[in-house]
Amino acid sequence: MEHRRLISSTMLDKYTNWPGLKQVCKIIRTRIRKGETTTEVAYAVTSVGCDRANAETLLKWYRGHWGIENRLHWVRDETFGEDRCRVRSGNAPQVLAAIRNLTISWLRSQGIAKIAESLRENAWNPQRFFTQIGKPNF
Repeated sequence: MEHRRLISSTMLDKYTNWPGLKQVCKIIRTRIRKGETTTEVAYAVTSVGCDRANAETLLKWYRGHWGIENRLHWVRDETFGEDRCRVRSGNAPQVLAAIRNLTISWLRSQGIAKIAESLRENAWNPQRFFTQIGKPNF
């Protein structure tokens, strides 16, 4: 079980030269796992004023950011090994990133939640993949 709380303030705006700073935030995450409680504190800054987003809205945005991290970046890093990729020059890194994103998006559009499992299945039986994309005799 996890509980998150965000406290935001505009009080530091006058005491810093940070361009565009509107609010500072303190995010407190308390987790209870297997009877053990841990607390983690993180800090954030934003250029969004309190007139556009209160603490509740900022917390939703913050959670949404980590949803993207978990649904896309983690899959790219862990399942596709993007961080271990040795391709570093020319357009190849961007092309490979686009292919990874396309693959993930297509698999999700097919209702596939377990990306790694699906990749293993398609690697074992590539004909299944070609049938799915409408090229049964590829």
